[in-house]
Amino acid sequence: MLDYKLIEALARVVAEGGFERAARALFLTQSAVSQRVRQLEESCGQVLLSRTSPPQPTKAGRALIKHYQQVHLLEDGLASELTDAPGEAFSTLAVGVNADSLESWFIAAIAPVFARMNLLVDLRVDDQEQTHRYLREGEVVGCVSTEARAMQGCRVEPLGGMGYHLLATPEYRDRWFPTGLNPEDAALAPIVRFNRKDGLHQLFFSRHLGAVPESFPTHYVPAPAPFLDLIVRGHACGMVADWQEQELLSTGRLVELLPGAEVRTELYWHCWNLSARPLQEFTRQLIAGARELLSQSGKN
Repeated sequence: MLDYKLIEALARVVAEGGFERAARALFLTQSAVSQRVRQLEESCGQVLLSRTSPPQPTKAGRALIKHYQQVHLLEDGLASELTDAPGEAFSTLAVGVNADSLESWFIAAIAPVFARMNLLVDLRVDDQEQTHRYLREGEVVGCVSTEARAMQGCRVEPLGGMGYHLLATPEYRDRWFPTGLNPEDAALAPIVRFNRKDGLHQLFFSRHLGAVPESFPTHYVPAPAPFLDLIVRGHACGMVADWQEQELLSTGRLVELLPGAEVRTELYWHCWNLSARPLQEFTRQLIAGARELLSQSGKN
């Protein structure tokens, strides 16, 4: 029989990034949290938490945390069905989302659900090709991802797509690509990427020019607004989402380095296949809101 108070301590240590923060969240002493985690490991007969900084769950630890989160979510759903009182406790959903979605359509898409029920979100932000890992490892109950296939125990729904173009200032274009965009000059021209997992540049060159430079002089800027600012200031070229580019292109501040060439990423919502009301309501609202907003992306 699992002791969920012990698993809760493990889950909190991982979510909060340490024993001290977990203790504050649980209103316990740090030694009490450590004792609960050790007791859980003893009862399971194996190490569940790597004492790194921050602590990381082992494979068995991730399985326990995922199970705990699913049970907790089902209990929240049951509680919301048993009472419609306005003072009911809040439910929290951990969700993975890419930065471009978060900066553009995501909050507007989900906002109506907060008016209908006591719901909180705990967002984990990464590249749209990486958020799927959070779901696979049990860190989130759902994620926005570019992966079209559902993993075991999960459902998947298409949301729509976002278009990206390779943009730069006219001065940057004239300096680095005086004869037009090509892989040889691109190997010398500075670019900006969201992070080291961002593969949009490689996909763009492979799809539209048939060759990808072995390396790019690269800035790494993991935030959409500063990312775009570096391009607007003429220090790099970069893959810019259609929701960011309209005014900059229309005023001539930025230009497409290969006019008409686009990389489009299709987005999907993945979530645990559970009947818990908080997750179902959130999923229903997200799908409807995303499809409406993404259908308008790039048209304004």
